[in-house]
Amino acid sequence: MRKIIHVDMDCFFAAVEMRDNPILASLPIAIGGASDRRGVIATCNYIAREYGVRSAMATSLALKLCPHLQLVPGRMGAYKEASAQVFEIFKRYSSLVESLSLDEAYIDVSDCQLFSGSATLIAQQIRQDILDETGLTASAGIAPNKFMAKIASDLNKPNGQFVITPDQVDEFAFNLPLNKIPGVGKVTFGKLQQLGLMTGEDIRATELPWLEQRFGKMAHVLKQRSLGIDPSTVNPHRERKSAGVETTLAADINGQASCWPIVEQLYQELHRRLVKVEKGKIIAKQGIKIKFNDFKSTTVEKSVDDISLELCRQLLEQALERSYGRSVRLIGLSVGFTAPKADDVPQLDLFD
Repeated sequence: MRKIIHVDMDCFFAAVEMRDNPILASLPIAIGGASDRRGVIATCNYIAREYGVRSAMATSLALKLCPHLQLVPGRMGAYKEASAQVFEIFKRYSSLVESLSLDEAYIDVSDCQLFSGSATLIAQQIRQDILDETGLTASAGIAPNKFMAKIASDLNKPNGQFVITPDQVDEFAFNLPLNKIPGVGKVTFGKLQQLGLMTGEDIRATELPWLEQRFGKMAHVLKQRSLGIDPSTVNPHRERKSAGVETTLAADINGQASCWPIVEQLYQELHRRLVKVEKGKIIAKQGIKIKFNDFKSTTVEKSVDDISLELCRQLLEQALERSYGRSVRLIGLSVGFTAPKADDVPQLDLFD
């Protein structure tokens, strides 16, 4: 039986800003761009959330909901430094640490002998170490698998933890709302609702072939999660599957002539990021994303062996054919990777 802890820092970017500038601690704050530059909220503190402000929200909307919202530009260097401190703490308790982002990770403490092997007490101590050494708070979920641990970490936020013991897994999964399952977004959950499927109980009562016809591969995930099953292991060498860059424009633009200079700039930034990608990565596809002024998006991708600026032009043209008169507010470029085969060339880092 595994013992998995999912640690999620509380409003991480905002918490770093409040720690470094205590005046902000009593104010609603958000990390994001100015409203006149079409900014988007990266994160906000809990005071701001009481007004309805949320991550990925347009800054202009956030200011309408909370007119006295304090916008902070953001300091990625400070966030990375705090993240490094937090991950060093994780590694004291296990070598099996899987990073999900700067502020979130899975920790497999199945073999940790501290606190007589109690994952609950280990999680408490990890959170205390984080508070003592960084001045930041974290929430944690403790469970026999990653899926349950991730859900549990959100149940007693902020600065708390929640435990799902092995004998509680079945009942917890039975009553679990399906929109709590990682990977079930708004569209999928809406479709599930239309079919009368709301909880794990409903999925258990549904035949797998019927689910497969409507949800494809996701049907298997739904079946497993409804039973509280997640066979995936904590992977300290989690592979990056994609890389990308995007920008929200200061003003809406129209047509390929207006979009192309933005694409050229993004391409240069994407190329710089690829230089930093882990060794052994093989590019499998190149894509472009366009978000229109009605906030609907379209993505065009093509299988490739290497990226090219000329392909960006072709993808842009195809994406804009779907505009139907709408103007463009966001442009993004991306690449997808495929893992190298075991008998491929030796793992040499060409960029060292």
